[in-house]
Amino acid sequence: MMLGSVLNPVNSSIISVSLVPIGAAFGAPPSQTAWLVSALYLATAIGQPVVGRLIDLYGPRRLFLAGATLTGIAGVIGLLAPNLGVLIVSRVVLGFGTCAGYPASMSLIRSEARRTGRDSPAGILAALAVASQTVAVVGPPLGGLLIGLGGWRTTFAVNIPLAVAGLVLGVRRLPKASPKGRAGRGVRLDLPGMALFAAMLVSLLLFLMEPRSDRWYLPVLVALAAAGFAVRELRTDEPFIDLRVFGGNPPLLLTYGRALLTSVVSYVFLYGYTQWLQDGRGLTASQAGLAQLPLFLTGIAVSSVTGRRAEVRGKLLVGGVAQIAVCVLLLLLQPHSAVWLLIAVALVFGVPQGLNNLALQNAVYHQADPERMGASAGLLRTFLYVGAMVASSANGAFFGARADTAGLHGLAWFMLAVAGLFLALTVVDRSLGRIGSGDSSSSQEPQQRKASTT
Repeated sequence: MMLGSVLNPVNSSIISVSLVPIGAAFGAPPSQTAWLVSALYLATAIGQPVVGRLIDLYGPRRLFLAGATLTGIAGVIGLLAPNLGVLIVSRVVLGFGTCAGYPASMSLIRSEARRTGRDSPAGILAALAVASQTVAVVGPPLGGLLIGLGGWRTTFAVNIPLAVAGLVLGVRRLPKASPKGRAGRGVRLDLPGMALFAAMLVSLLLFLMEPRSDRWYLPVLVALAAAGFAVRELRTDEPFIDLRVFGGNPPLLLTYGRALLTSVVSYVFLYGYTQWLQDGRGLTASQAGLAQLPLFLTGIAVSSVTGRRAEVRGKLLVGGVAQIAVCVLLLLLQPHSAVWLLIAVALVFGVPQGLNNLALQNAVYHQADPERMGASAGLLRTFLYVGAMVASSANGAFFGARADTAGLHGLAWFMLAVAGLFLALTVVDRSLGRIGSGDSSSSQEPQQRKASTT
């Protein structure tokens, strides 16, 4: 489960230190290499809830193995790509291939908890959070190491052995069938709903990539697709995303909102700060990756220490304050800032990286309808990657031809506003206090079943 869950976040972050050498290799400007980031986000944001719903219906094994296969194929395409276009295709294939790991893991954990009667496996959820989110920050240092050893193509080729390992472990360890999977064969897929959902997200993300006035038609398409999607899901008996259940579950909707906000802050930092380290501070790709290593270590340590506690509200409050603190530190950075200050920035940002994602995952685990855990977990990733696209747009808006210090400070003010909203949503949401109190799961499941029948 951990191996499958780590593939998507690591690949989403490892590219951050590869963009400059890839652009140099193919003579492509930053506006073109940015598609390597956006292509993965587009495929992932659409694929996560779709694959999650398929897992809900058919069980995790087949979807996990198919995803691992696509991941390996994407690694081969990226290793051999003759031009930037083919490289972008490999990222699309990679996005769809890595969609199954996380929702499959959440579905397995939930079904096993129900089978054994041992709910809220906080230690397992903590390990999964480390694998699926916190490990994302190992991408830049790993990418810098791989580039130093064998060039930027190694950042794509690394998916081949990971995919093989996923296939071997999946064949040996994942359950071959489940009652839910056999029952799912009689359920019709909501293909029109999936198509409208995809059209809505594609239009939204394309606009976020380049939000210009001459692309006014994209928000219109978003609104039309969203309206069509809502009508379809409310009228069909077997919806792709049951809007009636989500509408009756405000705590889950707030969790998705916080996921989007914290993702904006995380990915602005991950991409904007990493680019500034190279362009504004003058570090090499390998040095910029190593400068992020304290963030990775702090995130792992924080998740490990706090992971066995199921409570989420305190984690989100501390994580929100830490996000604000990091924004203040970014405002202090200058082109010749001392190395100790760079280390301090990474150390402080490791705190929210280790707390927020773990708390959001635990919240979804307790708040979501158990019968739709795969789709709900997939939607969590969708909101995270929509936030990543907003972050990508912000980086493009504040950075010009290069990632200079003035642009970094502008990003810091933007992050500060988003982090403040995240903290405010956490403070006012009293429902978070019930998670981890000992009766959250048992008290919410009846409400979820009631909502699903209304």
